[in-house]
Amino acid sequence: MTLTTPAKAPAEESRWRALGVRADVRNLSLLGVLAVLVTVGGLTRPAEFLATSNLQLVLTQASVIGVVTVGMTFVITSGGIDLSVGAIVALASVWATTLATQEFGFAGILFTAVIVGVGCGLVNGVLIAYGGMVPFIATLAMLASARGLALQITDGRTQIVTVDAVLDLGVPDAYVLGIPPLVLVFAAVTAAGWLLLNRTTFGRRTVAVGGNPEAARLAGIDVRRQRLLLYVLSGLCCGIAAFLLIVLAGSGQNTNGNLYELDAIAAAIIGGTLLSGGRGTIVGSVLGVLVFTTITNIFALNNLQSDVQQIAKGAIIVAAVLVQRRSARDGDS
Repeated sequence: MTLTTPAKAPAEESRWRALGVRADVRNLSLLGVLAVLVTVGGLTRPAEFLATSNLQLVLTQASVIGVVTVGMTFVITSGGIDLSVGAIVALASVWATTLATQEFGFAGILFTAVIVGVGCGLVNGVLIAYGGMVPFIATLAMLASARGLALQITDGRTQIVTVDAVLDLGVPDAYVLGIPPLVLVFAAVTAAGWLLLNRTTFGRRTVAVGGNPEAARLAGIDVRRQRLLLYVLSGLCCGIAAFLLIVLAGSGQNTNGNLYELDAIAAAIIGGTLLSGGRGTIVGSVLGVLVFTTITNIFALNNLQSDVQQIAKGAIIVAAVLVQRRSARDGDS
């Protein structure tokens, strides 16, 4: 008996190779955009923008939303969406900074922030994967509920952190070779996310579920379980981000994480993650976060109004979606 290789295998291989090439081109393009932004910042405010302290600030601010974006990238790659990430960050940050929690010190704050994030992600996952709810509706309900609970816990007041071990992570003395600890955590989460998405069965299943859920089910993948785990992963990233935000701000507020969901979705999209699912890139998402954070910093240093900044971000998102649609048409042709 002679075994023959299916004729479509080379075509599939060349298709994936073409996708990889386009991803590399997209990442290089984002690096080019970053280079242009750095040049603009250096020309308009050379003393302030190029200062080491300012560059550390940009990376530190990018770390919080960046960790959230890593989790969001997984969810979008699977064909889902999570509108509750900002509210989960707020709830985790205020729950972790109550007086009762702070009595347990550093470990109590970290554990509470992470467990609250994971718990919220678990609720989202159960509602979507096993309750049959549309991700948009389920996470929108979580957004409202988490924000309301965060407001109830704080009663509208700021909760000051008094645990020195937490506050010390945000001071220059804690920097490692000039790198803030928050940036190191962001780098570790990014590396773990890249490995999980690109080098594990979990990552391949995530892409498969986002590309064609029915085909993934027929291939033996437990689609509901995979979706549940993805929202738990997103909640975990929110819990970590909440702890980083506590370190950065030295407090917990019910307004924390405001519009993080939009920033995370936007960063993932301009990075090359398909909003319809089936393709995701951690590297691209991180570059998207750095682009948006740099834009915000340049606008702040030049005393430009925030509404102009939002218009610029909106234009970037529209351009990224149009590029995605054109790339998808080229891939189908």
